[in-house]
Amino acid sequence: MLPVDNLKLRDAESGILSRRPTFALFSSENRNVYKDYKQLELSAESQEEIDSWKASFLRAGVYPEKTQEKDDETKDENISMDPQLERQVETIRNLVDSYIKLIYKTQRDLVPKTIMHLIVNDIKEFISGGEMLAQLYSAADQNTLMEESAEEGIRREEILRMYHATKDALNIIGDVTTTTVTTPLPPPVDSDWLRAERAENGPSRPSSPGPSRPRGPPMPPTRPVANPSIPSRPAPKVPSRPAPDAPQAAMHMSAQPLRPIPSIPPRIPDRPSVPQRPT
Repeated sequence: MLPVDNLKLRDAESGILSRRPTFALFSSENRNVYKDYKQLELSAESQEEIDSWKASFLRAGVYPEKTQEKDDETKDENISMDPQLERQVETIRNLVDSYIKLIYKTQRDLVPKTIMHLIVNDIKEFISGGEMLAQLYSAADQNTLMEESAEEGIRREEILRMYHATKDALNIIGDVTTTTVTTPLPPPVDSDWLRAERAENGPSRPSSPGPSRPRGPPMPPTRPVANPSIPSRPAPKVPSRPAPDAPQAAMHMSAQPLRPIPSIPPRIPDRPSVPQRPT
């Protein structure tokens, strides 16, 4: 039998080779708990069993240790009283956090790359070493491996049709580019001198037609009238004017007074009308 008078509970550290949760029983009066042992360490397979054991000891009157908690509180209070030490602790904690973050980021970056490197090297050795061919030859028939599926045949035909259509289009484009002859446009005509003449002479006036002559009564058809012989006269010639660019014309124009030059050539006079025979 184990007397539970003046016994207390506290958590104990497990050994290096053991990871089982452990707690210890000790006497608050510094007496031996069991035979010559000052404390009795108990362990279980899981933390749930430890909790059930602690609950059983609590029902039996064995309470957990409280002096350690008080000592921790006093230590925290003493530490918090020194501001310089607090700043040092904060600096060290920030450095440790940044270092841990760098390690975490490096691991996240390197681990996938390392895994892919190993996978690619293994696949390369598997293909180049001849193991893949040996497994393919042993696992399936060589004739069935080289057969073309229906989908691949349709796709191959579509690509061939596209290739031939593109080739024909390129031939047509080449024929068009080689047979087409292009001529450059003529240079623009300089018509500034026409505008200058129109500005000097003013707007052209349309020629007014002569007054219409009243038509006489019709001739009686009973008596034929012989046409008199009309002497043929040649039409008058169109008056010509000298070219504006000739130097002689410029000298002649400078000697004579200026007169307006019509913008259109003069009208050719009409032939004289045939005189009518009096009735």
